[in-house]
Amino acid sequence: MLSQLGDEAKLLAGGQSLIPLMKLRFAGPKHLVDLNFVPGISYIKEDKRGLRFGAMTRHAEIERSAVASRIPIVHDCAAGIADVQVRNRGTIGGSIAEADPSGDWAVVLSTLSTTVHCVGKGKKREVPLSQFISDAYTTVLGQDELVSEVLVKFPPQNSGGAYIAFKRAAPVYPTASAAVQLTMQGDVCKDVAIALGCVGLVPIRPTEAEAALRGQQLTQAAVDRASEAARAATDPQPDMRGSAEYKRTLISSLLKRVIDMASRRAKGEQVEVGHIYA
Repeated sequence: MLSQLGDEAKLLAGGQSLIPLMKLRFAGPKHLVDLNFVPGISYIKEDKRGLRFGAMTRHAEIERSAVASRIPIVHDCAAGIADVQVRNRGTIGGSIAEADPSGDWAVVLSTLSTTVHCVGKGKKREVPLSQFISDAYTTVLGQDELVSEVLVKFPPQNSGGAYIAFKRAAPVYPTASAAVQLTMQGDVCKDVAIALGCVGLVPIRPTEAEAALRGQQLTQAAVDRASEAARAATDPQPDMRGSAEYKRTLISSLLKRVIDMASRRAKGEQVEVGHIYA
């Protein structure tokens, strides 16, 4: 249908991004191709490669999934998206394909080994998430192509992750967000991935902040260096949620919290993670 209708067609999954854009007249497709009647594309499966999420899997399904909770940062993300109404309708595939700079899934999954499976007319391909989103609201998907599955590999042993967003209220987009996935070897951070949301056109991977922690004990000095490097890597835009400087300061503070929670989880501690509302 997409190949027949051309550029004037849009895919409808959960509609939690597209419908608001249509209401604001920022989007006006002549045709909607509704995926909700396509069977077999909503699932959560575990195999030797990792966790497989069908494109139409709802956030609420992931939130309630015992299998998905094996990667705690994935549960953090699903459970913290907006409110229950949005979580019951919104989909993981739709969120990634929309590539909204204020979205949650792209930030969280950027800290994990994630592959996006794409399907078009007579073709299939697998694209690493790091190469999938090219700009704000822009992906490598062709006009007649869609997301069919998201594959997330299990982190190694002694790993832990956490995700926190700062919001004015549950239904609104975050002012800023931070995700960390790290692997500990005793008291030393063996490896780490950091992703920052809402402070750039795409999720930001602050490599200097990661380098400040990798191979180091997570002392206060090391965490401070990482938070300052993350602050320097951001490129936020001032808006109704705050000034650019406010968002940089916020990112620095959020990252310190998330590093602490991720490291405690990596050591086997049960840590409840929730968003901050103010």
